[in-house]
Amino acid sequence: MGSDEEENRWPPWLKPLLKEQFFVHCKFHADSHKSECNMYCLDCMNGALCSLCLSHHRDHRAIQIRRSSYHDVIRVNEIQKYLDISSVQTYIINSAKVVFLNERPQPRPGKGVTNTCEVCDRSLLDSFRFCSLGCKIVGTSKNFLKIRRQSPEKKAVASESEDSYSSSSSHGRNTTRFPSFTPSTPPRVAVNFRSAKRRKGIPHRSPMGGLMIEI
Repeated sequence: MGSDEEENRWPPWLKPLLKEQFFVHCKFHADSHKSECNMYCLDCMNGALCSLCLSHHRDHRAIQIRRSSYHDVIRVNEIQKYLDISSVQTYIINSAKVVFLNERPQPRPGKGVTNTCEVCDRSLLDSFRFCSLGCKIVGTSKNFLKIRRQSPEKKAVASESEDSYSSSSSHGRNTTRFPSFTPSTPPRVAVNFRSAKRRKGIPHRSPMGGLMIEI
């Protein structure tokens, strides 16, 4: 399978959708209380949209992105009209069946786990192979399957040489073993817990007068 065939396996809007950052304020309707961007037009592929932006996308295929524990999800009854989601685990959230857009790696599998995502090792039910749409793209690619068939010693070397299916840092070096479509998030503000939790010491009187010092 050539690189062109590999790309044509998926609709052109899928990868841009997975990389998009949702639930930010719309720059065109910032003053509106409906300015949260949780919509996406599959026909225009021009970024996250708020509900007011949809007036310019009438008769287009628009889908709504939702949130679960700070991760983006989409309802199965919306996405399955446009995409084959077989082998991707579904979840019931707020009485609706959903799938996650991107991977959610676990530090370690739980006890008794017999099946995990083939890409990020998240625990799954036995009938599924992937935890998200992004993991399905990676896990069914020719490059991923080739690496999995190699010996453990060769996997690290092969992953370092990935060009078309790897993520790169701003300096051009690979930062992950396999590509992640998860959109970047703002850096967390560092908190000095040591200084924040420091309690004031008992004040002691200076032997030279009324100056009070703290230790």
